[in-house]
Amino acid sequence: MAEFKEISPNATATQKLTNWFENRFPTAFAGYRDHMSEYYAPKNFNFWYFFGSLAMLVLVIQIVTGIFLTMHYKPDAALAFGSVEYIMRDVPWGWLIRYMHSTGASAFFIVVYLHMYRGLIYGSYRKPRELVWVFGCAIFLVLMAEAFMGYLLPWGQMSYWGAQVIVNLFSAIPFIGPDLALLIRGDYVVSDATLNRFFSFHVIAVPLVLLGLVAAHILALHDVGSNNPDGVEIKAGPKDANGKPVDGIPFHPFYTVHDIFGVAVFLMVFSAIIFFAPEVGGYFLEYNNFIPADPLKTPAHIAPVWYFTPYYSMLRAITTEMMYALSAILVLSIAFVLLKTRASSLVKGLLLVVMVAFLWMFNAFGFTGIDLLQGIDAKFWGVVVMGGAVIILFFLPWLDKSPVKSIRYRPGWHKWVYGIFVVDFIVLAYLGTQPPSPTGERISQVGTLFYFGFFLLMPWWSRLGEFKPVPERITFAAH
Repeated sequence: MAEFKEISPNATATQKLTNWFENRFPTAFAGYRDHMSEYYAPKNFNFWYFFGSLAMLVLVIQIVTGIFLTMHYKPDAALAFGSVEYIMRDVPWGWLIRYMHSTGASAFFIVVYLHMYRGLIYGSYRKPRELVWVFGCAIFLVLMAEAFMGYLLPWGQMSYWGAQVIVNLFSAIPFIGPDLALLIRGDYVVSDATLNRFFSFHVIAVPLVLLGLVAAHILALHDVGSNNPDGVEIKAGPKDANGKPVDGIPFHPFYTVHDIFGVAVFLMVFSAIIFFAPEVGGYFLEYNNFIPADPLKTPAHIAPVWYFTPYYSMLRAITTEMMYALSAILVLSIAFVLLKTRASSLVKGLLLVVMVAFLWMFNAFGFTGIDLLQGIDAKFWGVVVMGGAVIILFFLPWLDKSPVKSIRYRPGWHKWVYGIFVVDFIVLAYLGTQPPSPTGERISQVGTLFYFGFFLLMPWWSRLGEFKPVPERITFAAH
């Protein structure tokens, strides 16, 4: 049994209460010191570092509002839409809770996309933070599953038909696809069984996985230390008399106050959307979703909610000539890595296996063109591209061969590459919300090629150009 810490009889009531709890729950106080008051973060964080804490805030908003929504929601195909209307019209403040939850879903993805982009431009995925990035990508993947399952719950027209389209895409997986789609739906079509399964996963199973990954992400980050805009490791720099990094400051209270400012600005924007434009022109809440689900009436244009549309756009971009182009890019990229880089034998072996497997699948399964207006058949290659667009993010720490981490010390034209990547992603997102057209298809094909080229050719282009010298200590100006 640990010895109790003594405290002066003249201590204040607050100090005595704190001492009482610390003697009886020392693990919590040790965790507070390790991750807050004695966790030293670089002193040159800028506004890009708001989005990690904002993601935590939105997660809390989604959990709390979700709990209140489940008190009145009915996971029944005959009652689900009516229960949402009941929440909106009759439950006291129900409309506010529902709009907070629906706006929070989109806000979550906005914040996460910006958080990931910050990691991209400052090299926060580089050694020793590879596992932090992998955990972050896993959070993104699980968050997509959570959002997709929650999207069905209002049981509106777009919810129903969007789920019908996406779930049927799982049938594209060779051998196990049809059985997997049947397992996900729980029926041969999206029905009451599907709604119950999605509700169970959305409110219980997936949030538990998400919380576990968030905890792992934060713990892994605090073990290796935070990155900064200069990409300089403060733990490797000079230390003070107490062994603390000279270029670091305690996370609390300095960055807790810093983040409160970001939270205040975020909540003002968040509140403005909730009170004045919760649908955001049909992007956050589609107008078709205010119509009850009708299995006998297909909407003129089926599209997922906006945060899935970049990948949906890539799915629709796949045609015969597009697959040949992507195949050529993949083979040339792997051949370049095998012949021109110093990758380990294990990495080269894995890449060779990937190339052989891809060519075998291409030959074995052939190619099925994608036309969602003509029905939903096996869309194997479209699903491969759509899934690959997310999975490739996991390999970013090993694709980037730049001698420096931060964009600050890379050649100027690298900023243009990252800027074009962002524009490309936004264009793909917009095209995914629009009905198919020949022009949109061609643009989305070019955008898809650039998206994959950005990552697959990164081992080559990330090393090109004249790099600026990285300072030994972080650059910081007090303000």
